[in-house]
Amino acid sequence: MKRTILHLTWLVSLALAQDTTESVRTLSGSDRRLTSSDGGPTVPSDFDDSTIASISTLPPNGTISASTISSPDTTTTSEALTSILGSTRTSTANDTASATMTTAPRPSNTQPCNNYREFCTRKYSNITEVCAHNSPFVRKNNAASNQQFGVTQQLNDGIRVLQGQAHLVNGTLYYCHTSCDLLSVGTVEDYLREVVAWLDAHPFEVITIIFGNYGWQEKDSAGNALVTATNFVDPVKNSGLLPYIYQPPKIAMEIGDWPTLGELILSQKRVITFIDYNFNANAVPWLLWEFYNVWETPFSPTDFNFPCTIGRPDGLGEEKAREIMYMANHNLNAEIAIGGLSLLVPNTVFLNRTNGVEGTGSLGNMTVQCTEQWDRPPNFLLVDYYNIGLPTNGSVFEVAARANGVTYNRKCCGTESVATTVKNARMAYLAPVIAVLVSVVV
Repeated sequence: MKRTILHLTWLVSLALAQDTTESVRTLSGSDRRLTSSDGGPTVPSDFDDSTIASISTLPPNGTISASTISSPDTTTTSEALTSILGSTRTSTANDTASATMTTAPRPSNTQPCNNYREFCTRKYSNITEVCAHNSPFVRKNNAASNQQFGVTQQLNDGIRVLQGQAHLVNGTLYYCHTSCDLLSVGTVEDYLREVVAWLDAHPFEVITIIFGNYGWQEKDSAGNALVTATNFVDPVKNSGLLPYIYQPPKIAMEIGDWPTLGELILSQKRVITFIDYNFNANAVPWLLWEFYNVWETPFSPTDFNFPCTIGRPDGLGEEKAREIMYMANHNLNAEIAIGGLSLLVPNTVFLNRTNGVEGTGSLGNMTVQCTEQWDRPPNFLLVDYYNIGLPTNGSVFEVAARANGVTYNRKCCGTESVATTVKNARMAYLAPVIAVLVSVVV
């Protein structure tokens, strides 16, 4: 009851205080965000959901083809909430009963949505958030680690997009990096339980989860995919996450189709889920194929210039890319070749620069370049070790704040000092080199 009253109070203040014009966010002084006057982008022809076709698995190489996918039979989150939150109040007899009612000061919304009250009336597709690359992979002095802190601390610090690589082992999904022998951090279900506990305690937050399907190429004797979206259903349901998941009105969403954070929060459908390979829109309509909704710059990059070109999916044209969200992959990797082995590991030596606000190879520099190239900032900034960067802790969140046109004034990150974090990350970086040298000597 207390939470219900809180939500109703917030609804009233937000509905009365905010107008219907979407906030514009800026970067480096240039307007780069969609506003209500821009109009909604058109759906790419390949995504035309007026033509019904059943697609249950990803094309082998993750390409966009002329195939189309149908929209699931769903209702929008809440027409009533949308009418209150996203439109001008309708005049009634009570509105004209007293002059005081029309001249009284309007309340201001003070409740942040994803840490900023400005976001409450912005569309989900009109906000830049930081994504923890391989969020579950936290293991001290392990080369396969990508983050220093666990998911609860990540969310507390401001991470709102979680990505991880899942492996099917004896019928159970585990979060493992490349191999469960190299780094296994437990089941997907246990990880999601921790996420759900955080969501329960933070009712005004919207998060995104991108499931990486490592076994997407595995086939049974009949040639059918062994690991698809259906394998993620039980972990999601058993963890308690399913009631929080937002199911869009169609599988391929345009930028203008997404609801505002306020609408998602008021409906308590505060989680958007994507899968990179082997989606099944018919069986699991709430687990969206990432590449119908989000494209990515080159992934697993080793180029510190971080180009803003289209990396995935293959075959996506520029016109269509401008009509959906996009992710900037900014996790610098290094190739290590010793003793006939070739390993790709996070390049922790340059983390301060990679996650920095300014300078060559910095996240800030890439965000500016992508904004110039695509006329809007990236929606997701994917990074390793988000807590390291320059000039201060939380540099990646400063970059996101600048892209969003808001002021970053939070404290970051975790409980360890940056010096300790950098030291541990570099030890993890050197671990495979040491291991290979030892094996060669022996």
